[in-house]
Parts: sequence; C-alpha cells; structure tokens
Amino acid sequence: MKPGIELVGKRVLVVGLARTGIATALFCAARGARVTATEEQEESRIAEAAAKLRAAGVTLELGGHRRETFLAQDLIIPSPGVPSELSHLMAARGEDIPVWSEIELAWRFLRGKLVAVTGSNGKTTTTSLIGHILESAGFPTLVGGNIGTPLISRVDTSSDSAVTVAEVSSFQLETIEAFHPEIGALLNLTPDHLDRHASMEVYAQAKARLFENQTEDDAAILNADDPGAATLAPSRPGVFWFSRTRRVAEGAYVRGDEIVFRRDGAETVLLRRNDIGLRGEHNVENVLAAAAAAHLAGAQPSAIAAAVRSFAGVEHRLEFVAEIKGVSFYNDSKATNVDATLKALDAFAGGLLVILGGKDKGSDYTLLREPLQQHARGVLLIGAAAEKIGTQLANVVPAESAGTLERAVRCGFAQAQPGDTVLLAPACASFDQFDNYEHRGRVFKQVVRELEREVRLGGAAKAS
Repeated sequence: MKPGIELVGKRVLVVGLARTGIATALFCAARGARVTATEEQEESRIAEAAAKLRAAGVTLELGGHRRETFLAQDLIIPSPGVPSELSHLMAARGEDIPVWSEIELAWRFLRGKLVAVTGSNGKTTTTSLIGHILESAGFPTLVGGNIGTPLISRVDTSSDSAVTVAEVSSFQLETIEAFHPEIGALLNLTPDHLDRHASMEVYAQAKARLFENQTEDDAAILNADDPGAATLAPSRPGVFWFSRTRRVAEGAYVRGDEIVFRRDGAETVLLRRNDIGLRGEHNVENVLAAAAAAHLAGAQPSAIAAAVRSFAGVEHRLEFVAEIKGVSFYNDSKATNVDATLKALDAFAGGLLVILGGKDKGSDYTLLREPLQQHARGVLLIGAAAEKIGTQLANVVPAESAGTLERAVRCGFAQAQPGDTVLLAPACASFDQFDNYEHRGRVFKQVVRELEREVRLGGAAKAS
C-alpha cells in the first residue's frame, strides 16, 4: 500500500512557478489544500500563470521568498529548478516540515504501475521509446515527468491497469521520501549539473535514490558498460543489466545482429539490431534499456521489434532538420553536457561543424579535444561559456566565436562543404540565451529553415 496524504485543509507551499510548479499548485488547490506559491520573478514575468493560479484560489508571493512563509506550512513542494540547499528549505526541514519533490507527491496519487528512467544522458529518448513500445503493445500507457508533462499532470488519467513511464532527474530524486517505481532504469552516470550538486558523489547518490524504496518484487535496470552506473546496483530489487559489448547474467545484450534478453538462464530474442533506425551507438544502449524495461513490463518480442522499427526519435535529440546544398543540419540541443556531445560526435564519421556553448555547468571541455580532431572541421562558439570552451579547446580545430546561435548557423553553412554537417550539440545548458533546451532547438530549426528559404530563392550564397 502506498502511504497516503490528505490534502484537504493542508497548508501547502509550492516553490517556483515554472511548468511543474504551476501544475503542482493547481493539483493541490483542486484537492482542497490551502496553497501558497512563491516565485522570485516579478508578476509581470509570469502574468498569465499568476492569473490562472489566483483564479484557482492560490495565494501568490512574487518577487522573492519569505522565510516566515516557509515555516508556516504543513508541506513544501519545491520545483526541480529550486536547489534543495535553499536556506529557507533547510530551515523548514529543521522544523520537521516535509519537503517533497513533485514526483513524490504525484506518486502517492498515481494509479497503476510506474516505470521510471534516469541517467545523465538518453533519458528522454529511452522514456519515449518505452512508452511507444508499451502503447504499441496494447497497454494503457502514460508518459510524463521531466520529459515535458509533469508527472502530477498524469494522475487524473491514470488507472489501475495503466503503466506510467516517467523521466526523472537528479533534482527530483534528491527530495523523494517513499517514491517507488516497480521498474527503475539508470542509463549512465557522467559529470553533469556540478554547478548544482556539490560533487560527483552527491550527484551519484541522488541518481541512486531511484532504487531506494524498491522491494524484492521490483526490477532495477543498469548499464553494465558504464562504470559510474554499474557501481550503483541496489541489493533489494532484481537487477537486470544491459550491454552493447558482452553477455550479461540477467538482462539485455547484443549478440551479433540480435538484441537478446537473458533471464534465469533462458534467452529470448527481442529484436534485431537493424530494427534500430536511430543514429549512434548510444542509441543502441537506449534501445537495450527500453526493450528490457518494456519486456519486464509485459511486452512481447514481436511488439517490441515492431515499435522500435516505427520509432522516429525525439525532437532535439540528433534530429535531422534539413539538407541545404549538400550540407546537413542536425539539432541535438538536448546535448546539455560534455558526455552527450561526445555521443553526438561519435554518431558521425566526420565533416562536422559543431556549435558549442551556452551556460557552463562546471564542465571539463578538454574531453572534447580528441573527438573533435577526429570528427570535426571547425567549431562555432556561442553563449556565456564560449571563452572557457575556446580556451580549453585551443589549437584543436579552427574555432570561431559566433556569439549567437543564428550567426553560428550561418557561419557553419558558409564554412561547410557538400557532405558536411552543421551540428548543434552545445555541451552546455541553455539558460544564458534561451528559456530551455527546447527553445534553443526550436530557434536552431527556425534559423536553418530561414536559411533554406533564402538559398532556394537565391538570397544566400554558399561558399564553394
């Protein structure tokens, strides 16, 4: 039985009014809670959301946070972007006021089975693919979490027969209490968000909380090829591995052209490698994890293979945008850390003009030096991290400080030769110039399509 919570009459504080905070405040208000929402931004920046929340009976405190408000609550739900070490949150914990992430609250109301996916990279593709497989296999399926639709927004449409597939981040996991997926997948663990987490150890501990409340009846899926993830295998649930490189004792692996699932010594072919249409070896890993999770959730091999074949990928993840005069443009705006950019570079044989930069997350960009030498002909630098990246990549390949994304696209096109690729794989967060990585990816695609129109109409010359 899940631990319940009665919201009627409860004093609930929601901290941060981005997408998740708004959904959480409305959810609690609809269930009779006395909801206050606090946000550092002024009302003029969130006027539409403020009007909607007031209409639902939510009290707003905008333009800053008040300590006394935090200390007058029965429950506090910080949005994922709010650091758990915020002094007011720490003060509330000191007074034994529960501080839960939105996924903790949502899980307590969610009906049916939960599959949760985390990792430094590949979460959205894997979550989307699991949902696609299960839906194709005939399961009532919901997809949510860090993927775009808050998990709490899926509660009302959940049912006892449904499977909910959720992408969950380290920010969300660090403030869970009883959150408990029946199937949990940890895809990989590489340096990320070190501007928020104190160290890699703290970051890893947050990710490992995915398995914290699982029991012997549950399943944990981990990447046997990833040293960081492999060390976080839990003791209670059944552990299933996935590997591109070797046979695993339990789980999914590549055997020649086959993706095989091994359990209790028996092996089942789930699909063939050539069923995978996504670029890059990292996507083979994502498919292995997704196929394993879907199979454990009850999907049959034929349904898994058919769904993988029909899966077109996810927006902003190595997304083909256009080909202009023989030059291809790919949008990998979701490459928000160095490891994701390494995977993107590895998906191409060469001839890359790579757009790098944005808001630095304490990353080491020297790790890109050798792969850029192997795959790239040039680098275009944008955003706040441009100077740091330029310094760490000095004398590797020709680099140009483009400043803006639009100028980077146009400079890349001017430098490219037929057969080359202009690749947006920034290795940084987007918040210096954009609302989020989706906004950055949409702007990239808009600029490319405008360039395509100009070339078609003869208004933009191509260097030869």
